[in-house]
Amino acid sequence: MFRLLFTFAVLTVAIQLFAAEIPDRYWPRWRGPADSGNAAFADCPEKWSKDDGHLWKVTLPGIGCSTPVVWGDHILLTSTQDGQDLALAYDWTGKLVWTANIGAGVPGKHRNGSGSNPSIVTDGEHVFAYFKSGNLAALDINGELLWQTNLQQSYGKLKLYWDQGTSPALTRRDVIVAVMHGGDSYVVAFDQRTGKQTWKVPRNYKVPVECDHSYATPIVLDQNGTETILIWGAEHLTAHDAKDGSELWSCGGFNPEGKRNWVQVASFVVDGDIVVIPYGRGARLAGIRLGGSGDVSDTHRVWTKENIGSFVPTPSLLDGKVIVVRDGGEIVCADSHTGETLWQDRFPKHRSKFYASPTIAGDRLYVPREDGVVLVADISDGFKLLAENEMGERLIASPVPIGNRLLIRGEEHLYCIGK
Repeated sequence: MFRLLFTFAVLTVAIQLFAAEIPDRYWPRWRGPADSGNAAFADCPEKWSKDDGHLWKVTLPGIGCSTPVVWGDHILLTSTQDGQDLALAYDWTGKLVWTANIGAGVPGKHRNGSGSNPSIVTDGEHVFAYFKSGNLAALDINGELLWQTNLQQSYGKLKLYWDQGTSPALTRRDVIVAVMHGGDSYVVAFDQRTGKQTWKVPRNYKVPVECDHSYATPIVLDQNGTETILIWGAEHLTAHDAKDGSELWSCGGFNPEGKRNWVQVASFVVDGDIVVIPYGRGARLAGIRLGGSGDVSDTHRVWTKENIGSFVPTPSLLDGKVIVVRDGGEIVCADSHTGETLWQDRFPKHRSKFYASPTIAGDRLYVPREDGVVLVADISDGFKLLAENEMGERLIASPVPIGNRLLIRGEEHLYCIGK
C-alpha cells in the first residue's frame, strides 16, 4: 500500500511539474495571438512518429478539422458525436476536462472537411464556438453554456459548395462572424456577454460564379486608433469599424479577367501596414497597404506576384517575410512589404496535397500533409528539410506550438508531441 501511495504521489508531482514547465500557454485563436501562424520562442521537437515521441494522445469523439486553441491549462477544440456539435476542453495531461453539447450538427461534404472546421476563439474568460450548422455558442472557460444562437435559422441557409471554414473573431466588445456565400452575405456582431446582436451589415458584390464564396477568417486590429475588422471574400478586402460595422475602405481588382470559381479559401496575414493575400486558386499573391477611405483599389495595392500563391493553406509570417506553402508542396519566401522573392524550394513530391496551414516554431516550419505526414524544415537561412513524421491518420488542422510542446489534431486523435 505504501509503495502504491508513493508511486501515486510521484506521478502527481510529475504531472504538476509537467504542466508548470510549459511556458507561454497562449494560442487563443486559429493562427495564434498575432494571427501570423508563428510562435517565435517555441522550441518543439523535429522528429517523432505515431507511436513514439509524443507525451500523450487521446481519441476524439468524432471527425473535425478545427485547429486547437490554448488558454493556460485549457486546450480547446470542436468536434461532433452522434450528430451533435461539441466543444471540448483537455488539460496538459490529455485529460478531458469538459464537453459542451451545442446542438444538432451538419456533416461535412469534402473528404478533408467536417461540420466543425472553424476553430474556437477565446479571451480566457469566454469561449466561442461556431459550426457549419450555423450554431454559435458562448461558454465560460469551465464549459458552462452562457448563450447560443443559430445564424442560419436567423438569417438564411448557408450556400457554399463545400464546408464552412470561417472562424469567428473577437473585438473588445463583440464576437464577429463573416458569412460570405452564394446568398446574401453579411458580417454580424454579437455582444460577448449577452449574445444580443450588436449590428449586422450586408457584404455583397457582383462577381463570377463561386467567387462570392469565402472560407477566410477575419482579423481584428487597431488602425489609427479605430478598432477595425478586416474581411476577405468576394474578391474584395474590406475594413469595418468594430463599433457599428460600417465600411471604412475597400480594395478590389483581384480578378480583372473575370475568372469563374476563384473561390477564396486561404486567409490573409497582416505584417505591419501590409496585408498579404493569396488568391486566384493559388495563382497569385498581393500586398495591400492598410488605410485610406472609400475605394483604395488603385492606390493601396503595393505589389502583385503571379504563380506563387496558395489555394488552401494560409501563409505564415517570420521577421518581415511571408512563408507560402502551396497545395502541391512548393514553398516560397517573399518580402512581405515589397513582394521580392527571397528563396523558393519544395517538400518532396507526393500525390497527396497540403490543406493545413503552416506553423512556424522558432526557426522551424511545421506543415501537415493530408495523408498524415508532418514535414519539418529549418527556414533560418533558406530551406532545409529536417524530418517527415508519419502520424497514421489524415491531417487537416494546423499544428499549435506551445513552449516545447506541439499539439497536432488528426482525424481521430489529439496528440501532444514533446521532448
